[in-house]
Amino acid sequence: MPETGLLLQMLAMLLAIGAFAGVLAGLLGVGGGIVLVPAFFYAFQTLGYGGPQLMQLCLATSLATIIVTSVRSVLSHNKKGAVDWDILRGWGPGIAIGSVLGVLVASYLHTNVLQALFGVLGMVIGAYLGLGRSEWRLGDAMPQGVKRAVLSPSVGFLSVLMGIGGGSFGVPLMSLFNTPIHRAVATAAGFGVIIAVPSVAGFLFLDVDPQHRPPYTIGAVNLVAFFVVIAMTLITAPWGVKLAHAMDPKPLKRVFAVFLTLVALNMLRKALGW
Repeated sequence: MPETGLLLQMLAMLLAIGAFAGVLAGLLGVGGGIVLVPAFFYAFQTLGYGGPQLMQLCLATSLATIIVTSVRSVLSHNKKGAVDWDILRGWGPGIAIGSVLGVLVASYLHTNVLQALFGVLGMVIGAYLGLGRSEWRLGDAMPQGVKRAVLSPSVGFLSVLMGIGGGSFGVPLMSLFNTPIHRAVATAAGFGVIIAVPSVAGFLFLDVDPQHRPPYTIGAVNLVAFFVVIAMTLITAPWGVKLAHAMDPKPLKRVFAVFLTLVALNMLRKALGW
């Protein structure tokens, strides 16, 4: 059992991480995972929990929090009739399959490889947030047939490799195919549930070296981080929503895009050993 002082340090870090992620989610509509994964990495590493499976711990714990936040979000959006259930029914099976494949691949990858993947994909998301335009279109409706069969597993697969929900890939995808932004955000919350549930179930059975995992960890999911972050995001996300209504979030989204790009570059730098 780690010393009390170490546990208190871990608790303080996780409280700050959860509060920050909750405000960002409410303010910018950005899924918490894109912030939680690098924050967990820093917290666990600072507390002395490194090793070749560190990123798996971060991905799994982030995805566990997404189950709760996404379910809550879907129920809230559904009350307003914003969730497109036809898209969820059509895309859900493929996303779930991609999520399971993501867990299988992530389980065998070294932390450095997963860091590099997070860095590259994080820069892509940052570039879209910073440079993307609402009028960009790839089609007038969500793809069907072969395109959907390819794209839907890709959303689940890439999301698991980054430890994120449906927002970062799902919202841009639906927007590019002419889905109104509010409906895209609401439906992407459903993507998050479909991504997180099967992936967390898989990560719970991942065998992690006891020397390299924080206390109270089942498989690759750290329960302390999970409960603390969930508690904080439920408190602080409404603060972010209030801030969003009090100011124009577009400039802040550009600032966050720069922040995310820098975080992604730092992860890539560490992966390359620079």
